[in-house]
Order: sequence, then C-alpha cells, then structure tokens
Amino acid sequence: MKDMPIDEAVLPPEPRNYHGVNWAGLKTLYQREVRRFWKVGMQTLAAPVVTSLLYMMVFVVAAQGARPPVHGVAFGTFVAPGLIMMAILNNAFANSSSSLLQAKMNGLIGDFLTPPLTPPEHVAGFALGAATRGILVGLVTAIVVMPFAHVPVTHLWAVLYFGLGAALILGLLGVMAGLWAEKFDNMAVVTNFIVMPMTFLSGTFYLVDRLPEPFRTGSHFNPFFYLIDGFRYGFIGHAEGSLYTGVLMTAGLVVALTSVCLWMFETGYKIKT
Repeated sequence: MKDMPIDEAVLPPEPRNYHGVNWAGLKTLYQREVRRFWKVGMQTLAAPVVTSLLYMMVFVVAAQGARPPVHGVAFGTFVAPGLIMMAILNNAFANSSSSLLQAKMNGLIGDFLTPPLTPPEHVAGFALGAATRGILVGLVTAIVVMPFAHVPVTHLWAVLYFGLGAALILGLLGVMAGLWAEKFDNMAVVTNFIVMPMTFLSGTFYLVDRLPEPFRTGSHFNPFFYLIDGFRYGFIGHAEGSLYTGVLMTAGLVVALTSVCLWMFETGYKIKT
C-alpha cells in the first residue's frame, strides 16, 4: 500500500488558539454554575427564603409592639435589610464552595482544568455564578419580607454596591474554602465556626453599639458588620459605623480575595498532583 501524500495525511486536531479572554468557555462555566443551583431550586432558592421568613416572624411578628424603634424606624424595617444580606452572604458562599468540593470528592475536578480556561476565567466563572445565586436569593427574600416590614430604598447606590460586593466576597471566599477543603467536615468547620458566627455577630438583629466591651469594639473589626451596615444604610439612611470605611473595605476585600483565588488556581493548590 502506497504511502499517503503528506497533504492528505490525517493530522491530529490542534487546540484552539484563544486570543485574550475565552468568552465561550467563561460563559459555559458560568452557565454551569447557575444551572447547577437552578435544578434544585427548592433547596437552593426556596429553603433560604423560608428560613428568612421564619426569622422575620420570630423577631418581628411575635414581638410586635414589644421592641422600640431603632434609629427612628420600626424594628421590622431595621431587621429586614440584615436578613436580606444574610441570605446573600450564606448562599453565595454555599454555591462556590459546594461546587468545587463536590467536584474534588467525585473526582471531577479535571472537568474544570481540562478546558482551555485561564485562572482568571476560572475565578470569574465560579465567583459570578455564586454571586448570581446570592443576589437571586436576596431578591426573593426581599419580596417575601416586604409584607411584614415597610422597607424604603433611601440610597440605591449603597444597596447595589454593598449587595453585589457582599455576593462577590462570599463567592470568592467559597472558592478558597472549596479548594482548601478535602472533605465535608473541613467545609463544616468553615461554615459553622467562621461564616455563621461572623454573620450573626455583625449587627443583623441588633445595634452593635449596645454591646458591652470588648465585643462592641471587636464588632467593628468584623468585615460582615460593614457589609450589613452599608446595605442597611441604603434602606433606612442611617449607618452605625463608618460608611467610608465600609466602601473601601468592600473593594479591598474583593481585590485581596481575587488575588488569593488566582494564586490557588495558578499553583494548582490541592487540585493538581
């Protein structure tokens, strides 16, 4: 059998050469993260909303008339933004952390590493997918709690800035936790001993200025306090802490956590052998 001419030989396919951002791959990863939580909407969307509604009923409806106004607004109006922000924080973290941990536990992390995606594209896909879940749960929670509390929007920029910033921060923190954790027990430690305490001790249901020392001062070193305080400022027009510090801290945390996540993907931290 004669040899085939070189121009007719079957050559192996060459990988696509992407110039700049692989928008197709980034879009696919983002859609994968969104569809992942959308398929189990009763667990990822409805359940957190029911939890927030129960908090609202306990703290507002059950204690109606027993709590004085806070900063000139009804107690329900004060608590509602904190509940919305708490839903954003918890769900953004849960999305990215569980996605990466489950992929590692099931031996599917290669599905993320094989496609021609750079570390910035990996970080953006996971963080934006987590932020989307956090914002969606926050929006639904806001709609549900409205019948129990009149919540006006005083400064829309603060609502958008701190809401989106919080979703990105916890999404990035979830990426870090998902890459670090080797089993579900490790993730439970982060959730139960870091995320949840920082959320509940950030002034969600109370004024931190009423706490005794050293808890009052310590609360002002909690970044979640500035996220919730700035978000609440967008609704009631009053900030308990420094709004300027909150704005800078939010931007700084996004940059810092993004840098750490980039380093983890670039070095293959606990995902490459």
